[in-house]
Amino acid sequence: MLELTMAAVTAADAGATAGMQMADAPSDPDAVLRVGRDRSVCRLSTPDDWLFVSRVHLEFRCGADGTWQLSWLRGSQPDPSSEVRLTIGEHLQSLPYGGTVPLPRGGSGEVVVQDRAEPRSVNVGFYHEA
Repeated sequence: MLELTMAAVTAADAGATAGMQMADAPSDPDAVLRVGRDRSVCRLSTPDDWLFVSRVHLEFRCGADGTWQLSWLRGSQPDPSSEVRLTIGEHLQSLPYGGTVPLPRGGSGEVVVQDRAEPRSVNVGFYHEA
């Protein structure tokens, strides 16, 4: 099971948990959880006017062996208007635009989509229940 919690944070409400969303999916092959502005395909969705987040921005996908991976999907623009960072324990890494990274089995962490133009972010915590 992969559990996600998401908060959309602006400078005005940094530290607030209002508007927190949650989603989960079993660790079955090809299970998918998406984050973005398109509510028709994303289980976790951001405000419509947050254009630094693509219609479908992040995808969490379960592989055949029950492990999950995180992908930053390429949008319609050649260059992104955000940055994506992944933190697992003390380890922080930037995710490249269009890149994919495996998530630790039975681990937890946070993915931050940071707007490059304004002090706002989408913070997605994850927990993979082994």
